[in-house]
Amino acid sequence: MQFLCKEYQDGNPRVRGLVTDTRIHLVPSLNPDGYELAREAGSELGNWALGHWTEEGFDLFENFPDLASALWAAEERRLVPHQFPNHHIPIPEHYLAEDAAVAVETRAVMAWMDKNPFVLGANLQGGEKLVSFPFDTARPSPPTPVAAPRPPDYEDEHPELQETPDHAVFRWLAISYASAHLTMTETFRGGCHTQDVTDAMGIVQGAKWHPRAGSMNDFSYLHTNCLELSVYLGCDKFPHESELQREWENNKESLLTFMEQVHRGIKGIVTDQQGEPIANATIVVGGINHNIKTASGGDYWRILNPGEYRVSARAEGYNPSVKTCHVLYDIGATQCNFVLSRSNWKRIREIMAMNGNRPIRLVVPGRPMTPRERLRLRMRL
Repeated sequence: MQFLCKEYQDGNPRVRGLVTDTRIHLVPSLNPDGYELAREAGSELGNWALGHWTEEGFDLFENFPDLASALWAAEERRLVPHQFPNHHIPIPEHYLAEDAAVAVETRAVMAWMDKNPFVLGANLQGGEKLVSFPFDTARPSPPTPVAAPRPPDYEDEHPELQETPDHAVFRWLAISYASAHLTMTETFRGGCHTQDVTDAMGIVQGAKWHPRAGSMNDFSYLHTNCLELSVYLGCDKFPHESELQREWENNKESLLTFMEQVHRGIKGIVTDQQGEPIANATIVVGGINHNIKTASGGDYWRILNPGEYRVSARAEGYNPSVKTCHVLYDIGATQCNFVLSRSNWKRIREIMAMNGNRPIRLVVPGRPMTPRERLRLRMRL
């Protein structure tokens, strides 16, 4: 925060461009109670996990709704996407109940996400030196036809590593941070505390490293438009004051590079033929089975890797519109606006409902109409 403010005031063109063109939200701590407990306990390895827990005893790493399991269950029943969405999956009602086992911090973060149309996010942590990306949840292996029924407390010892539809984009984002870090990709010495789990790249899918259900990363991806990653800044969770400058230098360029990635891909506005913005319109990118929605002003942002994409915009009561959008390697999202025309399907459905959802009989010219047909005609008119 100090760096961005000082460099902006000093006229740093890179920082000025970033601050001027980007809405940046900075949260010093998602769990201040847990941090205080861990800090008082010290920097010993056995005390680090204390920072996961809130004063009420909730582990924020696993306290968000497990929407991934709900999505996969719907996929197995072939309900996606016609009956169950592949994006903006709603929070289960039982999770929103007042007596639900949900931390106040978790509720606050979910409300914050719903209020702001975030596009890219990173939760910063310590104790390791790598970037982790979704899915964090491991998908259970499907039972074989001859397998015995599983007991209620069954735990799969060999879950599948399920990739998100945006796996290539997540890898790009993770590499953008790790490659700019001064030491994150120097894994020839192994990891901070165990062997290297990143294949010498400094990045890893969460489910491959530490599988957990209910993470903020998975929730953010499946409930909002935001692509969220976990960045582990360094091996020491509580570095000494004398080491802070070195840790800052290790991560400074990575932080700037990562934030700049929000301007990669496509962006635009969806309007009707009168120029009025259409909120909650769905943006579909061909080949990526994960859609996003427009914000209240009809605007949208979609991070994509360089390439050519077939993109469509759809909204209730409108005819869809399709375009080919090109994403370049240079930073700067490609503008792809959509204008949707009104559809007659809403009126057609109303007429069908009046007819009992039965096919409307064709009136043949020259043939006298029956009293029932004349009545229906007057009703439709």
